[in-house]
Amino acid sequence: MTKSMLLKRIVTNPRILMGKPVIKGTRIPVTTILGMLAEGATEQEVLDDYPDLKTDDIAAALSFAAQVADFEDLRVETEVAG
Repeated sequence: MTKSMLLKRIVTNPRILMGKPVIKGTRIPVTTILGMLAEGATEQEVLDDYPDLKTDDIAAALSFAAQVADFEDLRVETEVAG
């Protein structure tokens, strides 16, 4: 599945979770999926916890995160060697 096809699985709607990005057709926030993966959950564990999700939804969340992280104006704290 292409990146643009994956990203179509992510939607925002001010009426759903105050406009947070969610998986289309669900109320499952992208941040929930990313948080689980960051804490060491496997893809299968995420799918087991959220049976409405598909493997492509997890890929979409990761693709969305990559796109956000690549945003030019994203400010992150940098560590200064010294």
